Parts: sequence; C-alpha cells; structure tokens
Amino acid sequence: MGVVAWLKSLFVLQLLIGFVFVVSGLIINFIQLCTCVLWPINKQLYRKINTRLSYSLWSQLVMLLEWWSGTECTLYTDQATVDKFGKEHVIIILNHNYEIDFLCGWTMCERYGVLGSSKVLAKHELLKVPLIGWTWYFLEIVFCKRKWEEDRETVFSGLNRLRDYPEYMWFLLYCEGTRFTEKKHQISMQVAESKGLPKLKYHLLPRTKGFTTTLQCLKGTVKAVYDVTLNFKDKQNPTLLGIVNGKKYKADLSIRRFPVEEIPDDEKECAHWLHKLYQEKDALQEHYEKEGRFPGPTIKTKRRVWTLLNFLFWATLLLSPLINFAWDVFVSGSPLLIIGFMIFLIVASVAVRRLIGVTEVKKTGSSYGNTEAKKEN
Repeated sequence: MGVVAWLKSLFVLQLLIGFVFVVSGLIINFIQLCTCVLWPINKQLYRKINTRLSYSLWSQLVMLLEWWSGTECTLYTDQATVDKFGKEHVIIILNHNYEIDFLCGWTMCERYGVLGSSKVLAKHELLKVPLIGWTWYFLEIVFCKRKWEEDRETVFSGLNRLRDYPEYMWFLLYCEGTRFTEKKHQISMQVAESKGLPKLKYHLLPRTKGFTTTLQCLKGTVKAVYDVTLNFKDKQNPTLLGIVNGKKYKADLSIRRFPVEEIPDDEKECAHWLHKLYQEKDALQEHYEKEGRFPGPTIKTKRRVWTLLNFLFWATLLLSPLINFAWDVFVSGSPLLIIGFMIFLIVASVAVRRLIGVTEVKKTGSSYGNTEAKKEN
C-alpha cells in the first residue's frame, strides 16, 4: 500500500471529511430555510439560489468520487449527443444495480453544469433523512410512497410545478422502482411471464406509470429522454464505503438520446416503448458481459476543479476551529472535556456511517414482491 492510499484509509481523515459534509450540509439547509421567504416574492430567484446551495453540498460527494478515489467515467455515445448535454431539459433513465449509480450520474451532471438543478422521483422515506431529504425538499424534488392512489395528486402537482424551472434540469428516473437483487429479479421475471412479456436478464421489469406520468407532465419542457446504462470494468461491485476508503473504480456509461417527439403520446404505447427500451438495455448489458465494453465510440470527459475548490472552502472554514477546539480540550487536561469530545467524535462517526448506510444494497429496504404490499398498491 502506497503512502497516499494509506492516508486515504485513515479513519481520522475520513471522519474529518464526513464532519465537513455534515456540518456544511446543516449550514446549507439553514440557509435554504431562510430563502423560503423569497418563494412568494420571486420564485425563480429562490430556485436559482437553492440550485447553487445544493451544488455546494452534492459536489462534495462528487469530489470524493473524482478526486479522493480517482474513479474514472467513460461515456459510450456520439459527439452530437454530448454537445446537447447541459443545454436542454431531459429525463434520464438509469439502471439501478449499484450503490453508487446515483453518484456516477451526479458526476456527469456536475461536468455538464446541471448538478444543482438535477431532479429525481424519490421514495418518500428519504424525505426524513437529514441533509439528503432536507436539501431535496428545498429543491422541489417529487417524493412518492409507491402507492399510486396516494401519490397521484402529489406527483402530478409536483411535476407540473417544474414546467417553468429556470435552470436546465436532468430528471432521473429509476424505472425499475427499486435496486436490483437476485431475489427481486426472480419475482420480477415471474411477473413478466404472467404478463407475456419478454424476460430480462440484467434488469427488473420497468414500472411504466412513473415514466408515462413524468413524460406527460413535462412534455413541452423536456426535449429528450437519455437512456443511460451503467456498468463497471472487471465486474467491480463499487460501494460508497469503498469510495470513502479511496478505492478507484472504472465506470462505463452507454448513453442514447431519444427526442420526445419519437416517443408515443398514448399511455399504453408509451409503456410498450419503455418495455422495448429495457429489452435493448438488457442486450447492451449482455454485450458488455461478453466484450467488456459497450458498443460504439467512447468519450472521456475531464473532471472539473470546482468540486475540489468547493470542498477546500468548506474544509478551511470548518476544520480550523474544530482543530483549535480539539487542541484546547486536550491541553486543558480536564477529563470531563476530553470524554465529552470523544463522545462527540463517536456520535459524528456513527452519523456519517448511517448516511453511508442509506446507499447500501443490503439496507435498501423495499416491499418489492411482498404479497401484502401488492394488495395495498
């Protein structure tokens, strides 16, 4: 293990990075709360401010991927498609197989200037998660409970509210509804067989309602749908904890652009189009399994320095007083102060670990395939 790799593995450094993220996130959330007074006065100004505040938080995670772990992202697409990145409102369809698939998506958002304005159709439970859910709330993220009768009004109103969003946005959809596991895949393919649909090998059966509703509500605003299929070299199974430990991964993303004019307006035909798209995504994954790459030309985009500068700003602002305080505590010789500070470090480390746990496959609970859940939906 080299010196740099050893330093990245040190728990104290990881804890300091987590401290910067958590405290800066709380500060950003407080500022976002204060900006709410702008909503009735100037909605677009509120949105522009919150876009930049969100960028300041999310770019710290992108910094971990790009600068701390050195993970590389290669695009498999044509230059004409890349030239449109960050210059139009789009819907992103991404496979949901990995713990850090969202982070690879955020990396592309950052490199093309839409990280702060990126959107997602998120499960309602995330609204309760500090920093993540709170920031998304101020960003007007659409939350749903995955029960259409309860979600219908919320989803329609939330999506329609975004039609006049002033910043170019990439709206992410995980059409599979939940992260891929072998158990969920078996259940999903049983459903496919019962409905007479072709079976998929690398994906779950897409849930069409979220896609057709999003497209219907944002049509006239979004110009295209980007189909993104993500995989990793050498059958790597990346985790956010691995990123924190400085492990380097190599991500490959196949990107195809579909103008909304080419997608059927009729709901049933649109659903059929989505099923066909996932059959094509499955074929892309099959090609990757055999060849170790996606078909087509490759484009490597460069990481930008802004994510690193943003993190250094927050680190300078927050770590200097922390280190000074820690020094004063230990030179004081007071057992009470020292014990109190150690308890603070333990609580901070647990909090950071719990935030990481939100992304872990084994902890991402889902009612997928649950008989009782199906009765409720």
